[in-house]
Amino acid sequence: MKKFLLFLFLLFVIFPTSVFATLGVGVGTGKIQIDEKLKPGIIYQFPPFTIINTGDEPSDYEADISYHEKQPQLRPPKSWFIFSPQKFHLDPGKVQIVNVKLNLPVITQPGDYFAYLEGHPIKKSQKGQTSIGIAAAAKLYFTVVPANIFTGIYYKIISFWKVYAPWPQRFIVLLAIGIAYIFIRKRFNIQIGLKKQQTEASKQGTPRRSRRRRLEEFNKQDKKNE
Repeated sequence: MKKFLLFLFLLFVIFPTSVFATLGVGVGTGKIQIDEKLKPGIIYQFPPFTIINTGDEPSDYEADISYHEKQPQLRPPKSWFIFSPQKFHLDPGKVQIVNVKLNLPVITQPGDYFAYLEGHPIKKSQKGQTSIGIAAAAKLYFTVVPANIFTGIYYKIISFWKVYAPWPQRFIVLLAIGIAYIFIRKRFNIQIGLKKQQTEASKQGTPRRSRRRRLEEFNKQDKKNE
């Protein structure tokens, strides 16, 4: 018994981290309430949330969406959310600020929505298998107002234009240049074709005129001889 206790004591002194190392996770805020009424088709920038490694060993972490089992609010699909970054590595005590965007489809059911903005460690075993255990989350509330499909398309274009600027503007400029180039080239080819047709017509018309003149001169000569 004494040898066993001595062994545990030595194990604790020599390898304290490996024996008692634990995974931990926390978030910087408990609730995010979006007061603005959201419209379908728009990409919204939500307030960021912070994920903290509260454990005493490094680990990979992931930002994700989860739901309450019997929540009365609508569930926003995970595909609506864009996390930056979504997966990252944290040493003990370190934090990561995660930016959150919500990309509402053009056709979205209006109503009150609820979801958890969740952070959890991803622990890989010695065999390389990934396991997810503990998690911490912030409550997210937002409301989508009704809108018809045309309004949704309009807001989607405006939102895309603002979020991804200046690339849409550059694309429009390149598209305009391409259309102008095609139009000018087509018009130039038409003008060249018309000139060729006129040249060929003039070439074909010259022998006919010369024949007429010869006939007229021949007729005049016959009249004189008579």
